[in-house]
Parts: sequence; structure tokens; C-alpha cells
Amino acid sequence: MRKRSLRIQVWVNQEEDRKLQKHTQQSGLSREAYLRSLINGYVPKTLPPLDYYTMLRQLHAIGNNLNQLAAKAHVTGHLEHASFQREADALRCAVQRIQEAVTSPEPQTPPS
Repeated sequence: MRKRSLRIQVWVNQEEDRKLQKHTQQSGLSREAYLRSLINGYVPKTLPPLDYYTMLRQLHAIGNNLNQLAAKAHVTGHLEHASFQREADALRCAVQRIQEAVTSPEPQTPPS
């Protein structure tokens, strides 16, 4: 059985439909899910950049490597400086790429 048993039909003009399509496309949600979010008091966020999940995986991998180096240093009492420096550099580079991807301005698209 459906969770939602009531149907609501709304009439919109072409401009409103265009805006709704634009917002749903930016959020990655269906029109229905987008409108339900608004009804429940939430404004859906736009989808993250395409390489967002790739960058997150890189950060997790670097964090895991740093954690393994820290655990080894704790057991042996010796830190492999070259390995640690390589991972720290990778972390700095990844953070810089994320900042650029999220904060860099994008070319403006002409209004349609």
C-alpha cells in the first residue's frame, strides 16, 4: 500500500514550470520529492560538483594512511617521516582541489 494516498494537482504557468524544472534538475530530485521537501520546510541543496565523491574517497584514503602511520609510530616509537610527509602533502593538495572545486566561480550561463 502507498504511504501517500492523497493526490494534489497544481496548475502552473510556463515560467513557473521552467523554474521548477530548473530547481529539480539542480537538486537531482524528482518534482514530487522536491515539492515534498519544500512542504516539510526544507530547501533542497544543489548537487555537489561531479568530482565531489572522488575527492571524498581520496580524503578517506589519505586519512586512513595517516592513521596507519600514527598507529605504527605509537607501537614502534618511530615515525616514518618520508611517508608522513608524502601523506600530509597529498592531504594539502586534496584540500586545495576541493576548495577550488567548491569556491571557484563558474562561467555564467546566459538566461534562457
